[in-house]
Amino acid sequence: MTDSHLGFIPEPITVPLDKLLPSHQVPERLAHSKKFKQILSSINAVGLIEPLTITKLNKASGVHLLLDGHLRMLALQDLGFTDAPCLVAKDDERYTYNNRINRLSTIQEHYMIRRAVERGVTAERLAKSLNIDIEHVAKKIKLLDGICAEAIGLLKDRTFSASLSPILRKLKPTRQIECVELMIASNNLTVPYAQALLAATPTNMLIRETIAKKIKGVSAEQMIKMEHEMANLEGQYKIIEQSYGQDVLNLVLAKGYLAKLLENETVIRYLSANHPDFLREFSSITEATGLDQ
Repeated sequence: MTDSHLGFIPEPITVPLDKLLPSHQVPERLAHSKKFKQILSSINAVGLIEPLTITKLNKASGVHLLLDGHLRMLALQDLGFTDAPCLVAKDDERYTYNNRINRLSTIQEHYMIRRAVERGVTAERLAKSLNIDIEHVAKKIKLLDGICAEAIGLLKDRTFSASLSPILRKLKPTRQIECVELMIASNNLTVPYAQALLAATPTNMLIRETIAKKIKGVSAEQMIKMEHEMANLEGQYKIIEQSYGQDVLNLVLAKGYLAKLLENETVIRYLSANHPDFLREFSSITEATGLDQ
């Protein structure tokens, strides 16, 4: 994703808290809520996980408007912090930021947790601070163990379950990359889909080739057939993926042409009287937002 598609400048900057102006007041009940106490505990244990989001500096007043992170800022102040890492939004409109902001990715969270462990924070304390099971903390700490650099690069801006990693570790690097590309292309970074890809992976693409794959209720013959079908499906998917960009461009051009055409009242009257089915289809195309509509 290029910087032009983000709603903020990707590199955080450190800003004094007294130079941040809240865009709204935090309700008193939230300042005493369980959520706020969890934020306090998390920051105290591992530091600020997600940067605050602010507008560009107002040169007249010398302050930034705080767009997102009011509870985090309040927690930082309570803990005695004097500054905070912040992402600078490109657009001052809060609704634009909220629609476009990218939250902390799973790999970024992994690095944050690893840094906390290196500073001496125990897994038990991390689990309590982040309000998650200690076993899940262990998975997050070992998230990238056995995952090749290329697959990590593909996943670095994504959010996915830590349970995905143990599945990928069973695959050789080349197959890891193939599976991650398929999951991203289909926007399906789920454990069941990863398990299906693992089941359909030829034995020679597994880390432990000598151990036959076993799935309850599936015979060896059915497994071989599923491998062939998945390989064929992957090939077809990649062919479709290659033409997807051109198909989207054609849709945009067609929508633009038909939208202008339907602005002509004479055309509307003619189609309504003689080809109402064409008019309905043309209208549907102009309202479409994707190739699946």
